[in-house]
Amino acid sequence: METVLIVGATGNIGIAAVKGALQSGRNVLAIVRNESSADKLVKQIGSSEGITLVEADVLSDTGVRAVVEQVRAGSLPAFQHVYSCVGGEYVDISLKDITTERLRYNLTTSFESNFFAYRDSIEYLIEQNHPSSTWTLCTGAQGDMGIRALPAMTQGALFSMATAACRENENTNVRFNEVYLAFRVEVDDDAVAHGVVKASEFAAVYEGILANSEIRSSRVSVWDVGGMTDLKWAKKF
Repeated sequence: METVLIVGATGNIGIAAVKGALQSGRNVLAIVRNESSADKLVKQIGSSEGITLVEADVLSDTGVRAVVEQVRAGSLPAFQHVYSCVGGEYVDISLKDITTERLRYNLTTSFESNFFAYRDSIEYLIEQNHPSSTWTLCTGAQGDMGIRALPAMTQGALFSMATAACRENENTNVRFNEVYLAFRVEVDDDAVAHGVVKASEFAAVYEGILANSEIRSSRVSVWDVGGMTDLKWAKKF
């Protein structure tokens, strides 16, 4: 059975990715910060069946690398897919009020962590040469809308990274795609309380990408709830 490595597994989008992977008939290798994060993930999913948990600091430039090394050593299950969705603060703050410390923290959290995940896992996927491997990155429309300045700036960097990764993998065994999300998704209980989309519903997007081999080197734009099941995509270049 295929396995998906999920980076950012305990966040709102990460929970959706875990659900999508499991519902597609795949296992999950989920990176978590600590035991508390692991418990949170299992609670949101409802079961630990099909999920292998591993602790690592994905904000570190060695966190994902260490996990891949454990996979190579055989102490963790092999994976054929990666989904990365580490995110920073979703706050409303003006540019002039963002401190240098806060800016650097969010660049590390929202951009560097996803870059590290790609850099330190893509070679493994290519070496395995699995014919249907995928690498999926979730980004947000804030990068274009700029309504919330802090998350908007980090998304701009991810857009460029996604384009470069799409180019690099156009002719490899790995289908790299970007999920461009234009609305708020939260874990189910919070979503009900706040009137936003549930993670369990957003899971359909990842299921659709995994199931459709024609989606490659593309941005999958999810502008509304209808777009979660009727996927719209276009080549990044």
